[in-house]
Amino acid sequence: MSNNIGIHDLEAATAHYVLPLDALAEAHGIDPAKFHRGLGQDRFSVPAPDEDVVTMAATAASRLLARHPEHHVRMVIFATETGVDQSKSAGVFLHGLIGLGPHVRTVEYKQACYAGTAGIQAALGHIARYPDEQVLVVASDIARYALDSSGEPTQGAGAVAMLISADPALVAIEPQSGLYTADVNDFWRPNDSSTPFVEGKLSMDAYIEATLGSWDDFTARRELKVTDVDRFIHHQPFTKMARKAHAALAAHTGVELGDELIEESMTYNRQLGNAYTASMYFGLAAQLHADTDLTGKRLGFFSYGSGAVAEFFTGVVQEGYRAHLDAAAAVEELSAREEIDYPTYRALHEAHRTVSDDYDVEPVTQAPFRFTGVKDRVRHYAVR
Repeated sequence: MSNNIGIHDLEAATAHYVLPLDALAEAHGIDPAKFHRGLGQDRFSVPAPDEDVVTMAATAASRLLARHPEHHVRMVIFATETGVDQSKSAGVFLHGLIGLGPHVRTVEYKQACYAGTAGIQAALGHIARYPDEQVLVVASDIARYALDSSGEPTQGAGAVAMLISADPALVAIEPQSGLYTADVNDFWRPNDSSTPFVEGKLSMDAYIEATLGSWDDFTARRELKVTDVDRFIHHQPFTKMARKAHAALAAHTGVELGDELIEESMTYNRQLGNAYTASMYFGLAAQLHADTDLTGKRLGFFSYGSGAVAEFFTGVVQEGYRAHLDAAAAVEELSAREEIDYPTYRALHEAHRTVSDDYDVEPVTQAPFRFTGVKDRVRHYAVR
């Protein structure tokens, strides 16, 4: 067995509905170019009433593990900032839905959009100790902002499930990473609010400062130049934000870094919106699914979570990686969403419930898993 540890396989899922940003722009009397060019976004996924982070995670994870029936998962890490319970891990709900055995460590990680990367780093450490085992890391989130707020066009939903193992088929994560933490109130969601609060300019500034700070820490610990990175995968709250961070890195290093180094990674996020913890990993999926042959190429990952925590790390794409990918399925997942108009979107948003009183949810989604409601303050799910 080699010393390589990393992402052996991945699978993505999103929500049932999709809202074109043209519809939002028309309803608000805004030039659509403000969204398409100003934010770099075209559409965003909208969950049905019987969908949440658990159902999307279960859809992605079940598809992933179906390709690996002889898997050796001994740990599940569920990364989310859209938790469904203040105590019980969303991963435990997931564990039951996808039929894992009892002898599995299961936890939930939270630090805004960064938590998926924290989960991967923890998984790498686990595999270093137990190389014959595997870790299932799932990043799943729903970005739901207040109606008529500045953040409304940057909503979205999605989940990415990743199998972390030794001798990975997709991307071997290299040792050493750059870290950055600062106490910044750029984005937060108090316990008594179902939608977050954001300071837009501060958030952009904090994101760029964290990007450069994690890069500086990385280069202080490892001899690697920015030109040694073949493609960059940035966290993408909206794709224009990633472009600005990429330009800031170029200015910071004094090296011209063209848009071709990030362009392919942004194709999915433009269509599904912000998926918080899953955002950067949808970027990875899009980059791996692109036509460019990445065999042996180094990917640079900038992971950011408001508040703020950031990390820069690298990974090398493995030989034969294309044989393990199904780009057509990812495109079909996006194409299968039911397009809705603005009044339908608004009704769905206003009908969102956070109470734990008893209620039933009628079937809508055709996905394999659905949220059926609450009984005796317990959330219930069904397998289709």
